[in-house]
Amino acid sequence: MVEILTVCTGNICRSPMAELILGARLSGTDVRVSSAGVRAPVGREMTPDAARLAEESGADPSAASAHRARYLDESVLAGADLVLAMTREHRRAAVELAPAKLKVAFTAREFARLAETLTDAEVRQEVAGEADPARRLRRALDLVSSARFDVDPPADPSDDDVVDPYQRSRDVYDEALAQLLPGVEQVARVARLALA
Repeated sequence: MVEILTVCTGNICRSPMAELILGARLSGTDVRVSSAGVRAPVGREMTPDAARLAEESGADPSAASAHRARYLDESVLAGADLVLAMTREHRRAAVELAPAKLKVAFTAREFARLAETLTDAEVRQEVAGEADPARRLRRALDLVSSARFDVDPPADPSDDDVVDPYQRSRDVYDEALAQLLPGVEQVARVARLALA
C-alpha cells in the first residue's frame, strides 16, 4: 500500500479537502490518502464549506462527514511515501519532524508546477522495470523532485502556498480549492502512471 499524507494547519479545511478529492481521484488503486494538521484541534470536523467543496469536487460525502482532525507527528509521517503540504511552513514542519521525508515533501502548488514539466512518457520510463508499487512511486517522486533544479521558483515564494480559508468567505474557500486542485490533479496523474 502506498501512502500519501496531506498537511495543513488545523486539518479541517485545506488538507482534508485535498485528502478527500485525491482519494476520490485515486479510487481503485493501492493508494491510501490521509491528512493531518500542524496545530490541529484533534477530533474536530471539517468546516461545512470545506466539506461541501470536497463533495462538489468528487469526494464521497460519507468520507467528508466522517473526517476528524488529527495532529501531525512523527508516527503520522512515518509511513508517508508523499507529503503534500498546503504551505511552505507546513512542508518545513513535516521535514523538521521527519528529515528523511525531505525529497518527498512538496507544497501542492510546487508539486503542480514541477510535475507539469514532465510528460506521461517520462514518468512511465522512470518507473519501468520496477515491480514494487511503493518503489515505483518513489522513483516517480524522485523525478518530480529533480525538476526542482530545472524549474525556476516563483518570483514570490508565497505563490507556493494555498491560501487559508478558515473563518473566511466562500470566495476564499473557492480560491483555496482553485490553488490546491492543480497539485491534487498532478499527484493523481503521476501516481496513476507510476502504479499502472
